Amino acid sequence: MPSPLSRRSVSATLVALLLHTMIGAPSAADTGRGQSRPGGEPVVGVRLLEIPANRVDDPRSHAFIVDHVNPGTTFTRRFEVYSTSPKPQHVRLYAAAAGIKGSRFTFAPAQTPNELSSWITLNRSAADLPARGRAPIKATIRVPWWATEAERYAVIWAEVASAAPGPKGNIALVNRVGIRTYLDVGPGGEPPSDFEIGEIVPQRTDDGQPKIVATVSNTGKRAIDLDGRLSLSEGPSSLSAGPFPTNRDTTLAPGGRGDITVLLGRDLPDGPWTFHLTLRSGRVSHTATGTLTFPAKPGTWGPTASLSSPLTLTLALAVLVALVAAAILLLGFRRFRARRRSSATGHLHGDLT
Repeated sequence: MPSPLSRRSVSATLVALLLHTMIGAPSAADTGRGQSRPGGEPVVGVRLLEIPANRVDDPRSHAFIVDHVNPGTTFTRRFEVYSTSPKPQHVRLYAAAAGIKGSRFTFAPAQTPNELSSWITLNRSAADLPARGRAPIKATIRVPWWATEAERYAVIWAEVASAAPGPKGNIALVNRVGIRTYLDVGPGGEPPSDFEIGEIVPQRTDDGQPKIVATVSNTGKRAIDLDGRLSLSEGPSSLSAGPFPTNRDTTLAPGGRGDITVLLGRDLPDGPWTFHLTLRSGRVSHTATGTLTFPAKPGTWGPTASLSSPLTLTLALAVLVALVAAAILLLGFRRFRARRRSSATGHLHGDLT
């Protein structure tokens, strides 16, 4: 998925900090394609080179380090750092703290450590890349035997610094790109991941663009990165529209709740519409369907969407079990009646003789 940039300025040596990070559900992930700063200055990129065999079908594991291990486990992941610059680049490599706050995956400043980052060792702390060069890196994660049961978060960063002129002299421009790490520690199998789609409300932004906001709850035991699409059908004059992508920067901790937003075409009629909203995180996917109508006035909210109530898997299984039980009872009753008839016929034949 696209990797947005965030910038902040500080007044010390590091005046401009450019953070390039991979966020959101990685089903359509860009796992490290080099991009440029404003003005065309190139930046570094990173990409994973290996995925655990038991996670090949998990899209998140293609972009992030996602795993569940027992205390005392040691494992490795190989990744690649590369540059799109026509000049040699000196790249610093390190792990630092991360967390989840306000429905976002958050990054600690600079090399701030946490428990997980202290468990991560890289086979090199820097790489000197030639022009448009690349280098393989190995990360080793050693989980101590005394580690408590919990999910932890960190980022493995590749960082490049360069000088640029500023209003008060040269300043340092720092670019870093990272690979998120989601590590769950605990005995037994991996905790389940799941989520629920709740209330869906249509809206028009202040400039009149239609939008929906869907509330999502993380009902599982692991963090989730949400991604998805919205499709509209059966609109005015039988119109259809979409699919429209959701925002891709929502991360929910276990038990967390947040909003997914979808911006739609400005010329979209108010409705009513039939909608299909599909959200996914890794292997888990859910779809909500129903009807909605956008408000006509900019900057206002419409009525909450009416959700359809499809037959759930649990209810479907219950119905199936009931039907099988009824069929067995019916078959048993027919056999019982057949035996009674056979017995009655035998008695009648004996009486006649």
